[in-house]
Amino acid sequence: MATTMAGTQPIAPREARVAHRPAWGWWVVTAIVLLCVAALAKSLATNTNLQWDVVGQYFFSSKLLSGLLLTIELTVLAMAIGIVLGVITAVMRLSPIRILSTVGLAYIWFFRGTPLLVQIIFWYNIAALFPKITIAVPFGGPTFWSANTNSVVTGFVAAVLALGLNEGAYMSEIVRGGIISVDQGQQEAGTALGMRSRRIMRRIILPQAMRVIVPPTGNQVIGMLKSTALVSVASVQELLYSAQLIYNRTFQTIPLLIVAALWYLLVTTVLSVGQYFIERHFARGNRNALPPTPWQRLRTAVDNMRGALKARVERSAS
Repeated sequence: MATTMAGTQPIAPREARVAHRPAWGWWVVTAIVLLCVAALAKSLATNTNLQWDVVGQYFFSSKLLSGLLLTIELTVLAMAIGIVLGVITAVMRLSPIRILSTVGLAYIWFFRGTPLLVQIIFWYNIAALFPKITIAVPFGGPTFWSANTNSVVTGFVAAVLALGLNEGAYMSEIVRGGIISVDQGQQEAGTALGMRSRRIMRRIILPQAMRVIVPPTGNQVIGMLKSTALVSVASVQELLYSAQLIYNRTFQTIPLLIVAALWYLLVTTVLSVGQYFIERHFARGNRNALPPTPWQRLRTAVDNMRGALKARVERSAS
């Protein structure tokens, strides 16, 4: 690093900028893409079959909003179950106890190997396999509690169970990948300090693994939000099923699907923004520089425009 003549004040090196030759081919590609986007926008705005007035009429419909709230509730509950099961199963997979690692592997094998839709339908019809749910001492012991399966495993409960158990299998591999990404020396350092295994995992390993776990977990949350549309087969009135109930009565299929799609896009956008800032939080301390936030990028662009305008004015004045 260069210094001044006094030798005390460091001078930061100037940022090197690479001058690119003008590539006319990129301008042609950009013009073609802009023309296609303009044509698509015009088609969407002028196509009467889309019925944008109907979209505006049902966008804030109470039935659709209640379905949206149920969709968010399903997402939160299923992800909570999935994350808890994922952490437990990941620890079981990494356990030196053979029975625990085998059970964890079998759980992941089954729930990742069968389609989510099949699992939803299975839990919704679980009463055909077990008409009653009983809590009792095995092999003829006393019964503590018993109930009809249909009264316990409703459509909503079946949806939460299917989504949560399926998500737990995927989250297990995400958590396991994050744990094994932490250097083995961290485990050895904690052991040298006299810490127990559970405390090392909770205080040392998992906080460092979060940098690897958070990005795919954010993607899983967004995927879970969209996967809730599958529970319509269990007659759960989430967002898509609420839209279906309306267009089955009014025969306005396309406008109602557009309303549902817009709400999905809005919620996933909010989740993506939240994921971005959570990733920045857990990326602190990483050697790579944190990427600028959208607000910082906007300020940089405005400052660059001001600098360019000021330089142009100075050149014209001179």
